[in-house]
Amino acid sequence: MKNGWRIALGSIALLGLAAAQQLGDLSRHPVPRVAAAPVSVVSVRAGSTATVHLPFRVAPGFHINSHQPGSELLIPTVLHMDPPTDIAIAKVEYPAGKELSFDFAPEEKLNVYAGEFDVSAMVRPTRNTSPGRYRVRGNLKYQACDDRACYPPAQVPIAFDVQVQKAPATRRARRNPPASPHIHQ
Repeated sequence: MKNGWRIALGSIALLGLAAAQQLGDLSRHPVPRVAAAPVSVVSVRAGSTATVHLPFRVAPGFHINSHQPGSELLIPTVLHMDPPTDIAIAKVEYPAGKELSFDFAPEEKLNVYAGEFDVSAMVRPTRNTSPGRYRVRGNLKYQACDDRACYPPAQVPIAFDVQVQKAPATRRARRNPPASPHIHQ
């Protein structure tokens, strides 16, 4: 019985060493990454809209599928945002990708992002949003590839502040004074 436990523990130890070796091999390969650059505070009046530009950078030697990669089998890049109550995010616009072919599929052109790219969106606080600073959080989901392989989908967190300013005062239409009951001729 003791020998059975020793054999089992020895097998587990060997499996652990093999897994550690594989992890060590993986750590020597560059990790595909996308980084989000800081975003300036977006200033907007309550009830109005402003555009926020979110800059991203794909690590050298990698590309990511664009928002419309050109194949159902590819995972598109998608921006998800979770704004606070009373602030809406609308009209997310992705840049056009680059049509490139790669060694793993030389006859097929894929639509990808490489290097730097921006995603923009409209920010709109409701007319009743109190003036102040609000934090919008979210993430960019993407799948990175190099010239030989694609890697598991990943995401990069994003965050930016929206400075809501007081809504402009509404103008009341001036009414003409009531007509005089005396008509002058």
